[in-house]
Amino acid sequence: MKLIGVTGGVGSGKSSILAYLERHYHAAVLRSDEAAYRLESPGGEIYEPMVELLAAHGGRDLLLAEDGTIVKREMAARIFRDPELLQKVNALVHPAVKEFILKEVERVRAEGKTKYFFLEAALLIECGYGNIVDELWYIYCDPEVRRARLRESRGYSDAKIDGIMQSQLSEEAFRAHADVVIDNSGTPGEAFRQVDAALSGAAARE
Repeated sequence: MKLIGVTGGVGSGKSSILAYLERHYHAAVLRSDEAAYRLESPGGEIYEPMVELLAAHGGRDLLLAEDGTIVKREMAARIFRDPELLQKVNALVHPAVKEFILKEVERVRAEGKTKYFFLEAALLIECGYGNIVDELWYIYCDPEVRRARLRESRGYSDAKIDGIMQSQLSEEAFRAHADVVIDNSGTPGEAFRQVDAALSGAAARE
């Protein structure tokens, strides 16, 4: 089984690429955000320590929904106004997510039912996953296309888009670490043909 990391800036269309891989290649796909959500949900490995950490920086009021889940908007607000809290949250979340991912990769590999496992993470490079994956794919998209997508699909303001883009790696940094670059600036079909070609190349490199 080949482990392939997928990364790219916000609005680059990683989700559509991953959905295509699931549909047409029956690939295993794990999104790091979903792994973090599972770990932070009631019963998850880091749920209790996360609640205690966030409650210590603003109390429990507004933090928990009726079902006990952490209110993401409130969590984000507390982290935004407290850089020290951000560091503590990252120190709690990132190691737990990485451990979860490694266990999931080994579980799927042991089952022997799929040829490809795709791991998607916005911080794939920053968190050192490049040392774990067999290949790293960068989903590129023209910045103006990304902006248009984010305004339309998420209702983001230009100011919010600017802030997110500036906090992420530059195109040059993404490309420097990538084994494969998929240009998702055009139609879905154009991007999917690049994916097909990349997987043909991956098979040839095995």
